[in-house]
Amino acid sequence: MFSHPVQPLLHDSAIVLAAPTQAWSRSDGQTDKPIHGLYHADTRVLSGWSVLVGGQTGEAIGRAQRGAGVVTFTSLLRHLDDRTADPRLRLEVTRTVTAGQLTERIEIISGLEQALDTTVSVRLTPDFADMQTVKAGLAGAAERDAFEGADLPAAPDVVVTEASGGIRLSTDTVSALVGVSGGGVLGGSTAEADSTVTGTEVTGTWSVTVPAKGSVTVQWTVDIAHSATVVQAAAGLPEWDGVSVRSGDARLGRWVARALDDLTGLRMATTTSPADPFLAAGAPWFFTLFGRDSLWAARFLLPLGTEIAGSTLRLLAQLQGTRSDTETAEQPGKIMHELRPDVYSMPGESLSLPPLYYGTVDATPLWICLLRDAYRWGLAADEVEALLPALEAALGWLRDFGDSDGDGFLEYVDITGHGLANQGWKDSGDSIQWRDGSLADGPIALCEVQAYAYEAYIGGAELLDAFDRPGGDAWRARAEALKTRFRESFWIDSPTGRYPAVALDAFKRPVDTVTSNIGHLLGTGLLSEEESALVAARLVSPELNSGYGLRTMSTDSAGYWPLSYHGGSVWTHDTAIAISGLGRAGFGAEAGILIEGLLAAAESFDYRMPELHSGDASTAVTAAVPYPAACRPQAWSAAAAVSVLGTVLGLEPDLATGHVTSTPITPAVVGDVIVRGLRTPLAPSRVG
Repeated sequence: MFSHPVQPLLHDSAIVLAAPTQAWSRSDGQTDKPIHGLYHADTRVLSGWSVLVGGQTGEAIGRAQRGAGVVTFTSLLRHLDDRTADPRLRLEVTRTVTAGQLTERIEIISGLEQALDTTVSVRLTPDFADMQTVKAGLAGAAERDAFEGADLPAAPDVVVTEASGGIRLSTDTVSALVGVSGGGVLGGSTAEADSTVTGTEVTGTWSVTVPAKGSVTVQWTVDIAHSATVVQAAAGLPEWDGVSVRSGDARLGRWVARALDDLTGLRMATTTSPADPFLAAGAPWFFTLFGRDSLWAARFLLPLGTEIAGSTLRLLAQLQGTRSDTETAEQPGKIMHELRPDVYSMPGESLSLPPLYYGTVDATPLWICLLRDAYRWGLAADEVEALLPALEAALGWLRDFGDSDGDGFLEYVDITGHGLANQGWKDSGDSIQWRDGSLADGPIALCEVQAYAYEAYIGGAELLDAFDRPGGDAWRARAEALKTRFRESFWIDSPTGRYPAVALDAFKRPVDTVTSNIGHLLGTGLLSEEESALVAARLVSPELNSGYGLRTMSTDSAGYWPLSYHGGSVWTHDTAIAISGLGRAGFGAEAGILIEGLLAAAESFDYRMPELHSGDASTAVTAAVPYPAACRPQAWSAAAAVSVLGTVLGLEPDLATGHVTSTPITPAVVGDVIVRGLRTPLAPSRVG
């Protein structure tokens, strides 16, 4: 009997990437799992490949990552040498991904006293499956044939032709040119290359002579062209290129270094606005523009400069809603959620999103918050001024559309039946539930979204005042009214103390589950000092603090499960937002507790923080447990490292003086910190 298809797991696979291209494999470089292959934008070009030397694979002994786009896999070739533990033949395969290209350099290194004749071969399996089909676990022919009832895209017809420079594999919209070549040999010999086609499989073979105490190198490449994609590589170098961090606790510097590498790999642009880079949400599924994700990542990175913030703001302003459309959830002034080349649907599920989808309640206030913050961090006044019409439209959306029932709160509901049921950052269908585990009915007003709105009103007013635009006082008055209504409607009294509800449901009842969402309220101005202290204490309680970060749901809730996507797992960016709020609100000790948890988690994942990980307590496990389907790298998980760095240093921009001040949180959690290579528009000032 055929079971329901399952989403591929990611946790134990290796990835190299340069958006919009990525390659997934086993940790030894081989490919044999459903996620493996070479991807470009929303297409998996190859589902796998294998490298054989003398007809066999090597015995893997190591892997060395050299930035996000380069990795070297090292193996032994004992089948061509003696079979002891002291072999003299090794294989090094260096895989390099750049935008639109995969290259593998295959080197055999010999310590033998005599030359060796052998063969090298690589067999490539074309695929050209769309990303949704891969994610649904239905890319294989057997799975497609067995799964009845799903509206699956037709398997693409692949045409194989000989071309100048190699063999071309192509569909109507995607082509891949496969080339094989000899590289170089130390010792004077050459490698002879050949390529053949069997069906749609391409095999490259080389007859090589490995010199005594020398090496031989061969190479194969795939160059990809995609006519239907909406994204492409971003030009130039990122503003964080050359930035380095050293700290008394070496984990922070290592986390930042790995994060900046990954963020470089996630940096991309749209085909319609190639000059405006943004950060793709994450690999493998979300190599595209996401309003919320790209905004948070850019906001986290402001201590390193304002370029990515400015371009993200401009790009989203270009796509800002201008009309009301139920199907796309577009409304005047609204900031979009997701951009795809075509309808995004998961086979076998009711979800079906249009190519440009606006189903998010928080991207619009977050856009305003980023504009205000970018201005404070030194975004050029002319760039800010050019975005003021978009600011006024976004504020108008908060007032005229975001608050659908006129109660002063922002809320959401999907009325199409095939959009996102939940439209905050916790956008899974079961994320907003009562403490007894039952689901809350919409429209839903999330607690953190009200905090974003409060910040947006205050920040929007600040910008209007700065550029002599009218309306600032009205938005400040709206913010104060929201603060009063929030205090009256969201706070819950319980035997363990007062706390804010995660949301109000359709009947304006406070949903009583204790969640990490409350961490987003800190430092926004929405809470009083007393209320902030209650939230700070709740965040570091054993029910929410796992020791590896902040659980999304408290352990005393019926729906809690440590590996639930939004019901008990730990999200790095979520914890970083709480850490930032704690730092701004003066709770250095509590911030330090959560920072220690993230550093321990970063060490567990070799400093490439995944999208999320398990909420298992650090007292129960010796390392953070992976969430096996988590994306990695993920833009806001990587950028969270810079946010944490900013909190540790207590960085604060002062536009009036043109300086960034630093008042490290106390007690110190990572020792002395040295940052080099900053090119921020505001000059660093003395540490306070």
